[in-house]
Amino acid sequence: MDTDMERVEPIPGSPALIRKGQLLTDASGMAATARWADAVTEAQGIYRVRLSSGVDVCDLVASLRERGFPASPNHVLTGQPLYFGGPASRPFPSRALPMPEPAADRAAAAAVTVALADTGLVSHPWWRTSPWFLERGQEAAEVPDSDGDGELDPQAGHGTFITGLVLRSAPAARPRPIRMLNSHGIGDEAGLLRVLGRLRAEPPRVLNLSFGGHTFDDGPSPLVEAALAELAGTVTVACAGNTASDRPFWPAASPGVIAVGALDAAERARAPFSAYGPWVDACARGEWLSSTFLERGAFRGYACWSGTSFAAALVSGAIAAASADRPSREAAEHVLDPARAGRIPDLGVVVPTPG
Repeated sequence: MDTDMERVEPIPGSPALIRKGQLLTDASGMAATARWADAVTEAQGIYRVRLSSGVDVCDLVASLRERGFPASPNHVLTGQPLYFGGPASRPFPSRALPMPEPAADRAAAAAVTVALADTGLVSHPWWRTSPWFLERGQEAAEVPDSDGDGELDPQAGHGTFITGLVLRSAPAARPRPIRMLNSHGIGDEAGLLRVLGRLRAEPPRVLNLSFGGHTFDDGPSPLVEAALAELAGTVTVACAGNTASDRPFWPAASPGVIAVGALDAAERARAPFSAYGPWVDACARGEWLSSTFLERGAFRGYACWSGTSFAAALVSGAIAAASADRPSREAAEHVLDPARAGRIPDLGVVVPTPG
């Protein structure tokens, strides 16, 4: 575990990971927190406060919320829940896949932007000459071996894999890659809030969040809830987590977010690693999916991988494809209509894998 991460457990049996000694709040909460602060940074109206030694972050957050101030520990978020049950699998090399081509009558889908907050991505034959990649690809470039040990980091290629899955469902969509997680699959709530703040100026039609984590009180962060609400025209999709439990996983469990669990390879039952529960809205195949990947070692640009991260990407792509000729929220209602493919208890509406 990184030295700046701390395991907390205010609710017995319900641990969470936070950045040690860090509290997030807005300007009003900052004034109420100042006497406990050692250092403060601000970005887009969100203050990250490094607290004095000995201050209990969770107790202080609870006290601030009781007084009406929005506050949260800086929760750790992971591309897969690395510390609670382990990743669903490592990636395996896969055969090359044909590049998906948009249908001639779906040109309007090119205007559907899908923001992908993830590990970034690398150049790939599927998109290396695409305008969206030429415009934004370099600023979101992935670093596959950040520790320089000559091996791929545990979640290197995660964002590249996600991007390919979205394009399989919506070939004419316009991905917008944003690097928020490192190549070990780790980010935090402060990073998510920065991403959401950046997106306000140019909201995407669909936002894919293939990461998440547990919170210290098993409830939503008021700061993330408010930031998501400001993206009124955006449909947000998030993975339900690989926890194999019904414990809420955030931000997927937020009421305004489409939480996606994983089906097995036959698309008939829950994948053993997938989270489940009444807060899960949809499910898609999450086992042994093939998609775009890095060109390194045994990998030749394609891989096979499993996880709720990838089920979420398939649902994001399906909504993007349906958004070509209707508003995104109507498209989401269409994709999540149980009359189309049925519903599985505690997993939500089934979204089939594209042919």
